[in-house]
Amino acid sequence: MSSTPARHPAPARSTDRPDPGRPRRRRRSDVTRQVVVLVCLVLALAGSAWGSGAFGGSGIQNAASGALGPDATLLAPARPAFAIWSVIYLGLTLYAVWQALPRQRTNPRQRDTGYTAAVSMLLNAGWILVAQAGWLPLTVPVIVALLVVLVVLYRRLITGPNPRPLEAVLVDGTFGLYLGWVSVATTANVTAALAGPLAAAGLDLDGGAVWWAILVIAVVAVVGAGLALSGDGRVTPALALAWGLAWIAVSRLDGTLRSTPTAVTAIAAAVLILGWTALVRGLTTRRRRPA
Repeated sequence: MSSTPARHPAPARSTDRPDPGRPRRRRRSDVTRQVVVLVCLVLALAGSAWGSGAFGGSGIQNAASGALGPDATLLAPARPAFAIWSVIYLGLTLYAVWQALPRQRTNPRQRDTGYTAAVSMLLNAGWILVAQAGWLPLTVPVIVALLVVLVVLYRRLITGPNPRPLEAVLVDGTFGLYLGWVSVATTANVTAALAGPLAAAGLDLDGGAVWWAILVIAVVAVVGAGLALSGDGRVTPALALAWGLAWIAVSRLDGTLRSTPTAVTAIAAAVLILGWTALVRGLTTRRRRPA
């Protein structure tokens, strides 16, 4: 009787040796992310220039037949409020250049947030183009999408690794301002888009508009308190929210569409957001202080 020799399995290949293709693919992917962020920044800056009236466009306040102007609704901020965009765009530019440095290719926070930041820049440019075209109803889903993207980005930043000081300023600071301001802008945008259809339907807005404005401002205050609590008292979202609310108050006290109740509510909300943020930040600092 013949016996078949036992077959021994081939020795397993060592897995200690890294696959040379994987690091290369990761590096290429990281470079792609860095380039995408830079390209989206250029598009956002071009959109900003167009929205400011360059290249033949009209200013955003004059777009959509003036529906986004400072006296269009009770929640529209005064014109100087939009100066915050200069700070945001400067921050976005510095962020985009910084994240393109070779040493940031392996930064885990940048890997988690780079494409999300790029999408926010594209949506910003898209909103400006839609507003310039006069498609006021379409601006609402665009700015709401932008707000959602910024919330997702903010969430990833506050739950990720602790940043170094420079990164905290360029990334967390910039996108905190961005989120805070877009939160205020969304309320003004939605209100402007609703005003026309409601008036066309024959609804009397004179009495209800003030209560609507007060209610929305109260919601903004709650949002600001939530951002402070979830972010351990991060300052820049609160500053941008308070900035927007303060200029809403100025517009209601000094513009052609005046409303003292709206102005007082906006001021109170701004003070509440700043005070609550300072309190949360102080408690967080005390909790983290070594005993």
